[in-house]
Amino acid sequence: MNPDFLRPATLAAAALAALLAGCSTMAPTYERPAAPVAASYPASVAGNTQAGTPAADLEWQRFFSDARTKRLIELALQNNRDLRVAVLNMDRTRALYQVQRADRLPSVNGVASLTRQPNTQGDQTSLYQVGLSVTSYELDLFGRVRSLSDAALATYLATEEGRKATQITLVGSVARAALAVQADEELLKLTQQTLATREESLKLSQLRFDNGVASELDLQQARSLVASARATLAQQQRQRELDENALVLLVGQPLPADLPPVLPLAETVMMADLPAGLPSDLLNRRPDVRQAEQTLLSANANIGAARAAFYPRITLTGSAGTASSELSGLFKSGSGAWTFIPQISLPIFDAGRNRANLDATTVARDIAVAQYEKAVQTAFREVADALAGRATLGEQVRQQQAQTEAESARFRLSDLRYRNGVASYLDLLDAQRSLFTVQQATVQTRLAELQNQVSLYQALGGGWTDTTVAQQGSSTAR
Repeated sequence: MNPDFLRPATLAAAALAALLAGCSTMAPTYERPAAPVAASYPASVAGNTQAGTPAADLEWQRFFSDARTKRLIELALQNNRDLRVAVLNMDRTRALYQVQRADRLPSVNGVASLTRQPNTQGDQTSLYQVGLSVTSYELDLFGRVRSLSDAALATYLATEEGRKATQITLVGSVARAALAVQADEELLKLTQQTLATREESLKLSQLRFDNGVASELDLQQARSLVASARATLAQQQRQRELDENALVLLVGQPLPADLPPVLPLAETVMMADLPAGLPSDLLNRRPDVRQAEQTLLSANANIGAARAAFYPRITLTGSAGTASSELSGLFKSGSGAWTFIPQISLPIFDAGRNRANLDATTVARDIAVAQYEKAVQTAFREVADALAGRATLGEQVRQQQAQTEAESARFRLSDLRYRNGVASYLDLLDAQRSLFTVQQATVQTRLAELQNQVSLYQALGGGWTDTTVAQQGSSTAR
């Protein structure tokens, strides 16, 4: 094939690319909206603000020390369907961005054709053609195509940040669900111990009643406490199953039989002293905030495309190649042929379509601004709530533990006094009920403290690493 006919097409493509590089966009200059939150967290709960590794830079493998929790998080990152959908959404928007980006460069196609038509002599005339063609390529003088490409890029980046936010949420949710199961185990053991104690008291009350030492009122009160403990045990067993079902859903598969054993809450340790930083740090550390900003950037770029629609649109259609009436002469010297068809389109009357489209994109940008500001406010509130929990839950656990010890001593004394006939059975019943209530509250508060540590880690942007999502993506591909 004679390469001479390729030269016009190559030069045309180079000229178009140079012209494209010089085009400008009509999108508004982007300025990040001012954060609608205070410059710092409340001093009463802020505590450590800068010292230590920021949560966003602390891998979840280092934050959690419990082997069971780590294993559950690993399984969730491999099998959770919400995270899988987030990864697939990111892949989809990346492909759509590549499609939109391709419009910024001319598409060159190889073409070959044969045309036959009758002539005046009653015969048929043949025309063979082969070459390269560029069809309806838009010269982006006013940045319409570039703005659409920028919008698609920002949308892709938003879905990537959404994937990171989904992973952070998943890590936190799995950890909190695992802690809830740990608390259920403790509450079950506590209820079983309480039931055994009350059954022993019922046997004693029955014996004292049979010997005429205690009244039927004492016996019925003892039976009531045993029934109450059995009802609580059934409730705790149901709650244990419900929490485990929630954990299975997060993990995305049945829990393996070889999981490490469940630890008591008192033995569960996390890196509690995380630096809170400043609210402005959340703008760069929280993926959901960055996602909202990328959505805003996409809306801003769409305004540029809508503005460019008011200006002329120039498209080029051309081809370069060879043509001959004989197939054998198609590539001979002198058979070159080319066409060049520029077209300009200027909007004159569109019944207000372009104006309405510009208004719609402007409103969409304003909506994106409000959504971004809401994301910042939500992030600030989540961190402030977690800091308030960190400042108070530890003291609450200590005081409830002290109360538990006092109630335990009270129960022992009441039982001893009742067995010796010094105190009434009503005193013993009251001590039993109070001890059980305080023990349950202590477990629940210790659970709240640990879950609050997880929430603070999540609210500060912790729980994201590239390695784990790469594993999720490879698992999805398989």
